[in-house]
Amino acid sequence: MIAPLGVILAGGQATRMGGGDKGLLPLGDSVILDHVIARLRPQVAGLALNANGDATRFDGFDLPVLPDSIEGFPGPLVGVLAGLDWAAEQGAESIVTVAADTPFFPADLVAVLQGRAKGMTHPLVLAATPRGEGEKTKSMSRSGLIRHPTFGLWPVALRDDLRAALNDGLRKVVIWTEKHDGREAVFEGDNDPFFNVNTPEDLEQARAFLEGKA
Repeated sequence: MIAPLGVILAGGQATRMGGGDKGLLPLGDSVILDHVIARLRPQVAGLALNANGDATRFDGFDLPVLPDSIEGFPGPLVGVLAGLDWAAEQGAESIVTVAADTPFFPADLVAVLQGRAKGMTHPLVLAATPRGEGEKTKSMSRSGLIRHPTFGLWPVALRDDLRAALNDGLRKVVIWTEKHDGREAVFEGDNDPFFNVNTPEDLEQARAFLEGKA
């Protein structure tokens, strides 16, 4: 199976962290983004970063920086579109996206997403985790799973359809994926495999987790 290209989504505004780039926050001997790159790079055929503003702040990572093509921070789907347009230029058929603030996502993310996409004309799969007791989220699926819309496998063939939907005002990832019969790949574990750093408290938790693994 051909490895997809990887796109790290860092286009958000990090309002709960006081703004700035969550991926550049210190974690261990490096920053969060270093951990994300180290996890994704072995799983994909090439890497790029979706981010807005001055791209030179990411010079040290030696990655292409892809800005959103639609202004106003309309959500992660715009970052997905930027990744798909870049992948089309590279002649790739698909991308896998991850979030820049999620340092411990599964090391087999791509393999599991691709396995779930078998038989699909256009591979479109979101990562999901089992719902905790009493837990509710905006990204709950009909099956009760919690979907993680920034972690997915996306087909280059649907990029113009996505562009048209975004220009029509679409912002919710799952509305678009369900329209195209997108699937879910379930990841289980004692710890949340998609734990992300949204607050200063989350960052402390990430540091404690990293120290516990050492």
